[in-house]
Amino acid sequence: MKAFVAIGCQASSLTRLADCQPARSAKLADIQSYSARQRFVFNVATRCLCYLIAIWRAFAVAFFSLIALAHNAITIPLVRRARRVHARAAWLHAWCRFACRVLGIRVTTHGSMPSSGLLVCNHLSYLDIVVLSSIQPCVFVAKRDVATWPLFGWLAHAAGTIFIDRERRFSSVKAVEVVQDAIAGGPVVVLFPEGTSSDGSTVLPFKSALLESAVQLRCPVAAASIEYDLDDGSVADEVCYWRNMTLVPHLLNLFFKREIRANYSFSPAEICAGNRKQVARELRDEIVSMRS
Repeated sequence: MKAFVAIGCQASSLTRLADCQPARSAKLADIQSYSARQRFVFNVATRCLCYLIAIWRAFAVAFFSLIALAHNAITIPLVRRARRVHARAAWLHAWCRFACRVLGIRVTTHGSMPSSGLLVCNHLSYLDIVVLSSIQPCVFVAKRDVATWPLFGWLAHAAGTIFIDRERRFSSVKAVEVVQDAIAGGPVVVLFPEGTSSDGSTVLPFKSALLESAVQLRCPVAAASIEYDLDDGSVADEVCYWRNMTLVPHLLNLFFKREIRANYSFSPAEICAGNRKQVARELRDEIVSMRS
């Protein structure tokens, strides 16, 4: 009798368990469906937030750039001619500090950026100019094509950038004299001797023509290594501006990046001896060693 009772109890338990299985499956399906809805809502909210941040960044950069250009046009003519190079560099410094905050660029430096003389850097992007000027007021040497860029070309003109035409030898000779004048009487002059930007995988060979200004003046020359880092995306394709990339789409894509980390290393400034080709090789080797 006891055996029959035990068998009956077991059968009853199995029946109740079988009855509960559909309910448990339905409950599990509800939980999974709720989790899927939560993930969908979170993804949509995150995407909307990214679009709002990008729209704000685009508006802030465009609007405040126009305000800064108007301020430059009004105030710079009031400054004594001898101080205008410093005034333009200080104006760009203030704008670039603002731009770094708006674009979410976090700058880390190793060593000190020189306040005078010549600074030689590898070149990855137009962001190089924004970050370097945010650290300290400086004057840039750029290829003439930059003068035609929307917004950045206007800012470069207003900041007193030295434009050169690398295709014309006479232009380079004249540029050496202009660079000498800037080095002698202004803040640090920044030169990108690669002559173009790259994806950052290597440092391109240096063009030595404009280093003649530092050799003749025997002024202090420092080297800087530039690198970037991203959590979401490719630095080579989304931060570096090279090959046949188009400015506006590249810049708009940057507005969507949560944070861009800029790592800049500076060597001590030294007076370089020797001819300009030898100086170019030594400076390039120094930048390569800082990157390794």
